[in-house]
Amino acid sequence: IEEHIGLASTGDARYSAAHMVAPAGWSEPHQTPKFDEITIMVRGKKQIEIDGDVVVLEASQSLLIKAGARIKYSNPFNEPAEYWSICVPAFSIDTVNREEA
Repeated sequence: IEEHIGLASTGDARYSAAHMVAPAGWSEPHQTPKFDEITIMVRGKKQIEIDGDVVVLEASQSLLIKAGARIKYSNPFNEPAEYWSICVPAFSIDTVNREEA
């Protein structure tokens, strides 16, 4: 994770922008963020479970997930997934609301 703008990098709480690379086989626990998140895929594929529905994003595709949705990000594919993540307000570990594994 390479945050370019946001709480961790610049102290800006209004929004965050981060360049991400998810290795093959990666996943996170479910979460219910208090921020909107835009994912913009650069290469590879990323799987996103949104309120029980599964979406696969591929290179050159983007997706907006509204605050309050229960989501799970993963890369069950055999190649890294490279993407940008834009959060409004900024990503915060205190507002991502990750569930215990």
